[in-house]
Amino acid sequence: MSAASAGPPRLVLATANAAKAIELVRILAAAHIDVQLSSLAEFPGAPGVIEAGATFTENALLKAHAVAAHTGLPTVADDSGLCVDAMNGMPGVLSARWAGRHGDDEANLRLVLAQVADVPDDRRGAQFVCSAVLVVPAPGSTAGGGMARGSQAGTGQTGQEHVSEGVLKGRLIREPRGENGFGYDPIFVPDGEQMTTAEMSPDAKDRISHRGKALRGLTPAIAVLAG
Repeated sequence: MSAASAGPPRLVLATANAAKAIELVRILAAAHIDVQLSSLAEFPGAPGVIEAGATFTENALLKAHAVAAHTGLPTVADDSGLCVDAMNGMPGVLSARWAGRHGDDEANLRLVLAQVADVPDDRRGAQFVCSAVLVVPAPGSTAGGGMARGSQAGTGQTGQEHVSEGVLKGRLIREPRGENGFGYDPIFVPDGEQMTTAEMSPDAKDRISHRGKALRGLTPAIAVLAG
């Protein structure tokens, strides 16, 4: 967005997940950051990105760089999942497609419950992990830029990138509880809590969640864009 353009700068969220968009809106509002958040639906022909990375950060960068190159706009992307101790950290980066079909939350949740059915309560530890990234395209960058690896901040083929990670430790219960959240929220109780993350209010979840932590880590860089 040029300096002469009216209104707040545009920021693209590289996801079709409406719940993630709502969560980012809440976090930006709490940080008093004024940006115009756009979804992928506003950009016909936006590339579908295969999440082929071995880590959450690699997958988030793949998505953010592809969408930033397509739109020419600063882009936020994330990748997150559930890592179960008794399953050697799985489903991990495969969390969204653990049952074989991407985004089938109910099937994924039920499969994990079945796989840990015989695990005693004292060994049902797990953690939610999220990597969130912001990619700011370089002036004149074109579509087709590849993924660039970075730490907290760096320069990729499509411009500058910022990476933030968040972790929420807890345990798995045996039956789903709660109607809020999505994914594995109904079977995950954070350490020190009695409610699942699906039983918490959105604000309460944002304060402790892996995604909330990761996205808040990007707010200083987003605030610079907002001026």
